[in-house]
Amino acid sequence: MREFFKYVFATIVGVAISGAILFAIALGLFIGLVSTLDDESVSVVDNNTVLYLNLDQQILERTPSDAFANLPIIGTDGEKRIGFYDIIKALKKAKDDDRIECVYVSASMPQAGFATLKEIRDALADFRKSGKKVIAYSEVYTQNAFYVASVADKVYLNPQGALELKGFSSKIMFFKGALDKLGIEAQIVRVGSYKSAVEPFMAEGMSDKNREQVSAYLNGLYNTFLQGIGSARKIAVADLHDMADNYKIQQPSDALSAKLVDGLKYKDEVLDELRTLSGKEKDKDLNTITINEYAKNAKAETGAGKKRVAVIYANGDIMGGEGSNEEIGSERLSRAIRKARTDSMVHAIVLRVNSPGGSALASDVIWREVLLARKVKPVIASFGDVAASGGYYIACAADSIFVQPNTITGSIGVFGVIPNLQNLLNNKLGITFDGVKTGKYADIMSMERPMTSGERLIVQNDVNRVYDSFLSRVAEGRKKSKSYVDSIAGGRVWVGTDAVKIGLADRTGSFNEAIAAAAKKANLKEYRVVEYPEMLSPIKSLMDGGTDKVKAYFAERELGEHYTVYQKLKSALSKTGVQTRLPFHIFIQ
Repeated sequence: MREFFKYVFATIVGVAISGAILFAIALGLFIGLVSTLDDESVSVVDNNTVLYLNLDQQILERTPSDAFANLPIIGTDGEKRIGFYDIIKALKKAKDDDRIECVYVSASMPQAGFATLKEIRDALADFRKSGKKVIAYSEVYTQNAFYVASVADKVYLNPQGALELKGFSSKIMFFKGALDKLGIEAQIVRVGSYKSAVEPFMAEGMSDKNREQVSAYLNGLYNTFLQGIGSARKIAVADLHDMADNYKIQQPSDALSAKLVDGLKYKDEVLDELRTLSGKEKDKDLNTITINEYAKNAKAETGAGKKRVAVIYANGDIMGGEGSNEEIGSERLSRAIRKARTDSMVHAIVLRVNSPGGSALASDVIWREVLLARKVKPVIASFGDVAASGGYYIACAADSIFVQPNTITGSIGVFGVIPNLQNLLNNKLGITFDGVKTGKYADIMSMERPMTSGERLIVQNDVNRVYDSFLSRVAEGRKKSKSYVDSIAGGRVWVGTDAVKIGLADRTGSFNEAIAAAAKKANLKEYRVVEYPEMLSPIKSLMDGGTDKVKAYFAERELGEHYTVYQKLKSALSKTGVQTRLPFHIFIQ
């Protein structure tokens, strides 16, 4: 009887604890929803307002809903996030808004890719054409932060701060030694000598071909970086090269002497200058509004007229199925393209691509929908930070392709990795396998043994077939011969300016310029911009991937800055099937 009551009591306690946890989660969800509703309200903008542009937040392709952001196990600790296009639209609106006196830019470590930062930088330059001032201040400027800040009218640095100007470097992590110790053999099947996505699993250093292409695109990125700063700060590119090569900017005073900054100031001094610019007395509080709040004012202003230009976002790895807001699901994206194609109100389509690629099959499914859309209305592709491999595949059927000078693209190649775990399982863990089969190839792709020569030939033929299809799609879309495409393909990665030279893209230009080109091709003078696919709601995202979100949350906080490496390795090892994927994760700091 005593045992009975013990178990009953334990059950009651367990139910009570579970109820309390569920109540806490429900309360958190409710608070998240309420805060989201509050966030959607448009802030009142007073006269003499300073627009505060914080670039040290997450800058994404699209502004997500912030519902549940404050939940500690699934959110982002209330960290603000914004889509780059909302920043562009907000700056465009502020340019002609008499209530906005100036823009204050704060940037130390922008959380965005290099091409995205160029979009924002160009929008700031356009804002300056109004005659209003842009003031930038930071305690520490990393290189990408300074790249954006350099376009400001005045660039200020903390007197005890730092400004980085050291050049770009690229490092690749190789896993072959670790795999050897574990007893794992990565069986590689690929087409393209530049397709180096598999090199970390088969070598301990860079191949000559890989070193050649990395040097080419890294120097291309660096030249865009130096030219932008040189033009804005009126400093010769050769002088900037010299400063970086010899690490001459070591102290704040060095940055001032080199005219990289206009002054060394503390924040209170910068705030006083902002008060002067906005017509405020020194002892009065500034009227400020964040870019996030102000963007909501511009959110609904997407143009006039009944006719529409549809912007379709293709963001993240490419896979089959529905995907998510951060991943391209072939079903979801194809459905969005199909919806835009069949909608009589949509007269042109802009495919916005920011993707390193992924599944070859899923890429082809999306490509087909782009091809069908192009047959009935103009389709313009706009490439973001990266549109490579499968990311290029899905866009090559577009009428025209716009890139930024520092976009990473190309990587037209195919690979497959089939792990052989025999040594690990047999010799290290003592696990063996035995069985029967009805045919010689019934267990092809088994990972507990090495591939036979016949199996390798089958896989290689499949990879060759996909590569041949890839070449054909590009040749048809770009109106080039298949042999020419092959000569610039082979998995090679190109920077945007070079992509235009060799015909993989048509011109360098911003996202807005791509939209304008689509409208012009459709003979539209007045139009509205609509966005597809619809953003998934936080509730659906949670229900579809709640456990993964929890695991990712704790992994990111445990690994810190190394989380990206873990994430990319996990992603690479989890992919199945033939892949058309960029071999790099590129982040300029």
